[in-house]
Amino acid sequence: MAICAVAFALDWAIPKDFVFQNFAYAPFLTETEPWRMVSSAFLHSKNIMHIAFNMYALWILGNALEPAFGRARFLAVYLVSALAGSVGVLLIAPIDTVVVGASGAVFGLFGALFVVQKKRGGDLRQIIVLLLINAAIGFIVPNIAWQAHLGGLIAGVLCTVAIAYAPAKNRVLVQWGGIAAVAALLVVLTMYKVSTFPAFLLG
Repeated sequence: MAICAVAFALDWAIPKDFVFQNFAYAPFLTETEPWRMVSSAFLHSKNIMHIAFNMYALWILGNALEPAFGRARFLAVYLVSALAGSVGVLLIAPIDTVVVGASGAVFGLFGALFVVQKKRGGDLRQIIVLLLINAAIGFIVPNIAWQAHLGGLIAGVLCTVAIAYAPAKNRVLVQWGGIAAVAALLVVLTMYKVSTFPAFLLG
């Protein structure tokens, strides 16, 4: 949250949209500037509601999940989900789509909370309703990348399955191995998709 807040302030303070121009993500920049796939998840548009909604969701979900996962695992799920949001844009959205925002990572945390609640035998109805409402917003409201939401959600679920359902024997190894496997899959998908780009984008 602190990084997002600082990035938002810098985006306003530094002229000529320097922060946006250098750290937002677009699929056609994947090979030459791959850091944008993660850095974009810490940026937001200059609409205060964009960052306010994402930070509120992150605060709520973080308070629920970080104590359960531990700080390191929580951060790993967040970052992998953020990367997965960009991979979702890369795989599905037009090649010139430009995205910023933590919503891919936030959807990953929604997916994580779903898995945790299911493992605990808790009530899933509220989570499902929230997911459906937010998914619908992604299709109804313009300039929202539903592809990032989908990518983040899937990655968050997969990472958390590895965490929540790891057997007692070698639990830590299985948990981190599962998270690493999801990250590796995202890298493979990225490399494959980039290999299909037109030659003028790669050269």
